[in-house]
Amino acid sequence: MERTDPRYHNFVQILHEELIPAMGCTEPISLAYGAAKAREVLGKEPEKVLVEASGNIIKNVKSVVVPNTGGLKGIEAAAAAGIVAGRSEKVLEVIAEVSDEQKKAIRAYMDTHEIKVRPAEGDVVFDIILTMTAGSDSVKLRISDYHTNIVLIEKNGVVLQSAGETTVAGDAQGLTDHGCLSVEAIVDFIETMDVEDVREMVERQIEYNYAIAQEGMTHDYGANVGKVLKKNYGEDVKFRARYMAAAGSDARMNGCEMPVIIVSGSGNQGITASVPVIEYAKELKVSQEKMLRAVTLSDLLAVHMKTGIGRLSAYCGAVCAGCAAGAAIAWLNGGGLREISHTLVNALATISGMVCDGAKASCAAKIAASVDAGIMGWQMILDGQQFYGGDGIVTKGVENTIDNVGRLGRVGMRETDQEILRIMTGQPDPQ
Repeated sequence: MERTDPRYHNFVQILHEELIPAMGCTEPISLAYGAAKAREVLGKEPEKVLVEASGNIIKNVKSVVVPNTGGLKGIEAAAAAGIVAGRSEKVLEVIAEVSDEQKKAIRAYMDTHEIKVRPAEGDVVFDIILTMTAGSDSVKLRISDYHTNIVLIEKNGVVLQSAGETTVAGDAQGLTDHGCLSVEAIVDFIETMDVEDVREMVERQIEYNYAIAQEGMTHDYGANVGKVLKKNYGEDVKFRARYMAAAGSDARMNGCEMPVIIVSGSGNQGITASVPVIEYAKELKVSQEKMLRAVTLSDLLAVHMKTGIGRLSAYCGAVCAGCAAGAAIAWLNGGGLREISHTLVNALATISGMVCDGAKASCAAKIAASVDAGIMGWQMILDGQQFYGGDGIVTKGVENTIDNVGRLGRVGMRETDQEILRIMTGQPDPQ
C-alpha cells in the first residue's frame, strides 16, 4: 500500500485514536474522567452527585476495582475518585497520581456525601450523565458513544459545550471512519508500511502491556488465572501466550495501578491483542521491526472485527482480540493473507458468542480461552483443516463471516445484554 493511498493515512490515524493509555478499567475511568471535569467546571467540591448510566456502564463498573482507591469498587467509588483526586487533563489516566491522603479522602467523601446512581433513560449503549450541585450552582456533563467523548457540559442552565447527537448503537462517532478496514487491506498495510509511522505508539503498547502481564505473574491478583495456567499447562509458547495475556487482565481487573494501552476502548482487548503476539515474537527471535508489524496487524484486525459489534455489547470483546492475535501469530510464522483469513474464520467459528458480563476477575479466563481459539484456528489451517461456509455462522469469505459476527453481537445479543444486566442487578425473571 502506497503512502499516497488515503487508506494509509486512515490506518495510521485509527491507530493513534485507538492506542491510548489508560490506568484502570476504562468504564470506571471514563466515569472518573467525567467527574473530574464536572467538578472542575463547578469550581468547588459538589455537595450532591447524581450519576445516570446506561446498562453497559453499570455492568462494567459494578464488580471491578477502581485503582488508587484502596480497593473500592463501583460507580460511587469511580465518581468520588474523580471528584477528589482526578486530573481531567490526563484523560484516561485521570486518577493515575493519587496520594495516600487522597485515598483516605475518597473514602471519606463517599461516607459524607450523597452519590445517587440510577439507570439512564433511552437506548444509548454508552452513556454517562453526571449532575453535580453545590449551593445554588450546578453542572451537568454527559459522555456518550466512547470513553472520552464529552458531548455536553452545562453550568447553571447555560450550555458551555455541545457536540451533537449521540447514537443508539454506541458507534464511535467523531473517530476516523473504519469502513476502510478489511483483512486484505490491513495485511497489505502492515507488510508495506513505514514502521516509523507506528513505532512510538506500538512500542509503547508492547512496553506497557507486557509489563502489566509480568506484574500479574509476579503478584496475587484476583483469581490468578495466569498462574493457574502456567502451573497446570507448562511453559510451551502456546501456553505462555495464554497465561501472560490472562495475567495482564488478572492485574488490571483487580486494582493494579499500572497503565496499559487500550484497543477498541478496552485495556483487556489491548492486552489480548498484543501480549500473545509478543510472546511468539520472542520465541521466534524475530526483529523488533517484525514484532511491531505483527502487533500492528493484531491491533487493526481486532478493531476491524469489533467495529460491527460496537464499543459495548453482550459479546465479549476479548474474542475479537484473541482471534486477531492468532492471525498475527500465523503471520509471524510465515502465513500470508490466506492463512490469516482462515485463522480468523476458524477462531470466530469456535468462540463467537461468549458473553460479556461486566469487568471483573473472570475476564482473565475469557482472554485465555480467546487466545486459545486464535491459536487453534491457526493450527487448524496448518494441518489443512478449516470450517466452511454453511457451518453455523460461517459464510464463505472472511469479510462475510466478520459481518455475521457483527450482526450476532450487535443485534442478536441485544436481549442477552438486557438479561445479563437483570441477573447482575438482582432483578427477577421477567417471565
